[in-house]
Amino acid sequence: MKIIPLKEGTFWASKKKEFTLIDTNFDQPVEPGSLKMAVCPFLIELPDDLVLIDTGLGWKENGKSVLISLIEAAGYQPEQITKVLLSHLHKDHTDGLGFFTEEGYKTYFPKATVFLQQREMTYALSQENSYSFDQQTLNAIKDLPNLEYMNADKGTIGSYITYEVTGGHSPYHQVFWIREDENIAFFGGDNLPQESYLKYHIAYKTDFEGKKAMELRQIWEQEARAEGWKLLLYHDLEKPIVEL
Repeated sequence: MKIIPLKEGTFWASKKKEFTLIDTNFDQPVEPGSLKMAVCPFLIELPDDLVLIDTGLGWKENGKSVLISLIEAAGYQPEQITKVLLSHLHKDHTDGLGFFTEEGYKTYFPKATVFLQQREMTYALSQENSYSFDQQTLNAIKDLPNLEYMNADKGTIGSYITYEVTGGHSPYHQVFWIREDENIAFFGGDNLPQESYLKYHIAYKTDFEGKKAMELRQIWEQEARAEGWKLLLYHDLEKPIVEL
């Protein structure tokens, strides 16, 4: 198993979920209540798959997707990716999946099957007044020909991936384990986005079910220590991969 963090950048996220790239060369005004976070999808090479977990903001530099540039810099092409796993549908996890043209929406990963929970999509499409969702992108994603809707609360994807719908951060948020031989990688999405979430047992108000997410983190921490998991941290400012 080869794990490659694909960090789009570090951002200020405002209360209206507007993201501003942090430029370390000068001071930037910060809107009150903004949160500082990294955005970091993960590319995982397995014996029979090349897997992308969540797809970032879709941030661009000089007109090109930063995510695609990072994939290419790692020695891969987007056409090689065989599976895209989406933990949930907040726009900082989905907007890097594709782009709009005059002909319509196109995915960057035409040969990949995109896995997401159907109940999460139904919920997301109902949240028309929420800043967390990009309704234009969601309406495009829901009709993709390479989309596979998931309805079970837990199960397997391919030979090495298991998933579970946990709720917590969003109603049908799902997490993933990737197991190859003795190696276990765990992606908790926004239920476990930063290492600091393990240090402070807090039920965050930004979560749909904050108490549930907090309780799950404590369970995962125990299991991670016992089994030697690699924790993949989507929003951590410094360490995208942590072993406890």
